[in-house]
Amino acid sequence: MPDIFHLLGGGILRVIDLFSHWVQIRNDLIDSIDHFDDDDLDYVLFPNSWSVGEIILHIASAGEGWFQHVVGQETDQWPADFKFKDHPSKDKIKGKLVEVHNRTIEFMSTLEIEDLITIIDYPWDGNGSLSWIIWHVIEHEIHHRGELSLILGMLGREGIDI
Repeated sequence: MPDIFHLLGGGILRVIDLFSHWVQIRNDLIDSIDHFDDDDLDYVLFPNSWSVGEIILHIASAGEGWFQHVVGQETDQWPADFKFKDHPSKDKIKGKLVEVHNRTIEFMSTLEIEDLITIIDYPWDGNGSLSWIIWHVIEHEIHHRGELSLILGMLGREGIDI
């Protein structure tokens, strides 16, 4: 029976290959933003909740936090959520999503399968494996993408059918 490290054309399975579906998840998220009008970006589902624009930017902020602050230790603190006032249009928000995701994919393409078991100490109490962090950030994005689909339906628009 072939081992998992030699399944891709006799080559080594890379981390970026293992999580390659994330590129499609992000592309689908970016495409789903086009279901909203720029005016919808201010919409809040209930009092004191995030607006549509803030939800989308939160996806980018979370990825930046986990990969730049926790894993890469490139920043001294968790980055603040990207501000909607600084990204007030669909195009600016999509640009931020692409920018952050490109950095993440670039980082992931440097990883070897063996790196996935690396235990990362969180700046707060606790730790987890690199594979858990990657899955957590992907799941977080999918969770909020579902939230955005619900909001589209509540706005009377067709939800995201992905």
